[in-house]
Amino acid sequence: MAVAWCLVGLLQCVTIIGIPAGVQAFKLAGLALWPFGKTVTYGGGGGRFILNIIWIILGGLILSAANALLGIVFCVTIIGIPFGRQYFKLAKLALMPFGATIS
Repeated sequence: MAVAWCLVGLLQCVTIIGIPAGVQAFKLAGLALWPFGKTVTYGGGGGRFILNIIWIILGGLILSAANALLGIVFCVTIIGIPFGRQYFKLAKLALMPFGATIS
């Protein structure tokens, strides 16, 4: 998943307009590499809200659904539940990455 997020980030950074979306994709790639022990906090703001709406329309919904589906698949077994929970965290972040900080 991290490699896919990096590729998406590189494709987004080709244009100047896509750079903010590319930065968010790199943020998701870092979280996909090591999601355990990290928390995601969400901030607000009018500009971030508009960017998140544009993100959802241009593919955020599909990326979020893919991560949620992987979370469901991992939660089928007891051993996979911690990984499934991390995919649900990624799904929420993939839906609205603007204004989110990872700590």
